[in-house]
Amino acid sequence: MEDCTREGAKLWILMKSQFIAAQFRVLIRAISTALDILPLNLIDVCGEVKELVELVAKQARKAKFELDQDDERAMKRVLTILKYFEKGIQPDLEFVKWVLDYLDIRSWSDCHKEIKFLEEIIATQSSVFEEREVPFLSSLEGFMSYCRVVIFDTVDYRNHDQTEVRCNLETLSCLNPEDFRCPISLELMTDPVIVSTGQTYDRSSIQRWLKAGNMMCPKTGEKLTNTELVPNTALRKLIQQFCSDNRITLAKTGRESRDITRTILPGSPPAAEAMKLLSKFLARRLFFGTNEEKNKATYEIRLLAKSNIFNRSCLVEAGTIPPLLSLLSSSDRSVQLEENAIAALLKLSKHTSGKKVIVEYGGLKEILAVLKSGLSLEARQIAAATLFYLSSVKGYRKLIGETPQAIPGLVELIKDGTNCGKKNAVVTIFGLLLYPRNHERVLASGTVQVLVDILASSYKAELITDSLAVIAALAESIEGTFTILQTSALPVIMGLLQSLTSRAGKEYCVSTLLSLCSNAGEEVISILAKDPSLMPSLYSLITDGSSHASKKARSLIKILQKFYETNSSGLMGSRVRHERPLHVR
Repeated sequence: MEDCTREGAKLWILMKSQFIAAQFRVLIRAISTALDILPLNLIDVCGEVKELVELVAKQARKAKFELDQDDERAMKRVLTILKYFEKGIQPDLEFVKWVLDYLDIRSWSDCHKEIKFLEEIIATQSSVFEEREVPFLSSLEGFMSYCRVVIFDTVDYRNHDQTEVRCNLETLSCLNPEDFRCPISLELMTDPVIVSTGQTYDRSSIQRWLKAGNMMCPKTGEKLTNTELVPNTALRKLIQQFCSDNRITLAKTGRESRDITRTILPGSPPAAEAMKLLSKFLARRLFFGTNEEKNKATYEIRLLAKSNIFNRSCLVEAGTIPPLLSLLSSSDRSVQLEENAIAALLKLSKHTSGKKVIVEYGGLKEILAVLKSGLSLEARQIAAATLFYLSSVKGYRKLIGETPQAIPGLVELIKDGTNCGKKNAVVTIFGLLLYPRNHERVLASGTVQVLVDILASSYKAELITDSLAVIAALAESIEGTFTILQTSALPVIMGLLQSLTSRAGKEYCVSTLLSLCSNAGEEVISILAKDPSLMPSLYSLITDGSSHASKKARSLIKILQKFYETNSSGLMGSRVRHERPLHVR
């Protein structure tokens, strides 16, 4: 009864109408039986009550809950449409419209609500329905997605998506959660393991993949030479640290993991073929549609590619990326069209093939143009996030770094962007630093001073941690150390080491201080030695920090103790002699 009243449940209830009728039939028969054997003569009730009971019993015996003929006809039409999809045949649009009219689904938003309802049911199928229901649910979702894209030309419900995009971009981090997600389930890995191709997956997900008879690597497509799963203990520790810092419960993420067939594989053959037809339809709209049709097509791609790997692969294979890139340089593009196009490319850049196509078609130039001079700040921020995903490919880091406007454009976004935009730009720079030759370019763009300003003024813990990650990476080189020391970074970082609650942030602070001491020597060490609160912070990190942080804290303590021993007459000398020495290994 609750499902019958839920928003977006019209198609689902229609397809379950036989089951619902049967449930009511069983219920009424149970009532009839109960009233028949009820000993009314032994119960002290008035005559009117007895008459009512007898009347209800009589009606219950006569009641028939048969399926409405119109419902049955509509249900058969839906099943016929699904058969068309399964064969890769486009159904007759009038046939489809009849079903929609019958269900009173008369707008894009009505259709979208049906899809959201089905997505919710599928996501909770493990606790609500048997797993065998999922393929049929996926087929219905594919049908509704087809209707939303093909039948309804006007989007009358858009207020939700901007919030969704901004929230998604906020998850980018130098301690990147995307690296902690299983490529199969898209959830945080609780037990990461490595397969023979070197790729890492969550144990439960890859075991299900292998149990289904698949002997190729889901991410690379390479054939697995064996089924041995090697625990990735280093990554597991990083995930545990990330969850601890962000107060995420791993047990909860494990329970909420989506099924394997909702990511790499389609939910059902009709859903797969419907998505292929949709992808081709959207590609044609991007090439030959009016500006309004192109805008709607880009928006639909944003939604379809949001969290489904199979959808992304279909859209890439259908050739949607080249026209999306062309829209970014179109002279008559609107703000909305540009935002939708760059956001669609962001979603597709998460797919391995999508990254390759974007770069091969010269998309880097168009994306960087949006980063530098997009029509809206939102578009620039999304462009930075797209570069972040592209920079996950080793060769593309070099390519992006060598493009003159790339790093300066990111630095400008750090200055001008919202907290979300700043974060996107910072983590993209961090990714680019994985290519050593980009260090010089990042330093030359004035990145350090901009990041120090963030450290001194921002109240966003994640943004501060990511900025520290970039500074720690730059401090490893002599040139980076020299540039950092020309700013006010040193006292700021020393203060953050004591005030930050994030273990990752503290580790980046210690890593930076250690690099500065190693590269600049006594100039930095003497400043650190004057701060009486530094040693307690380092001792705390040894006991409470990660193994890497503890190791770096020990190394820094050794340097400071050596300085104290050789400069016993220094400002901290008397204090050190009264401190209980700590044995550092």
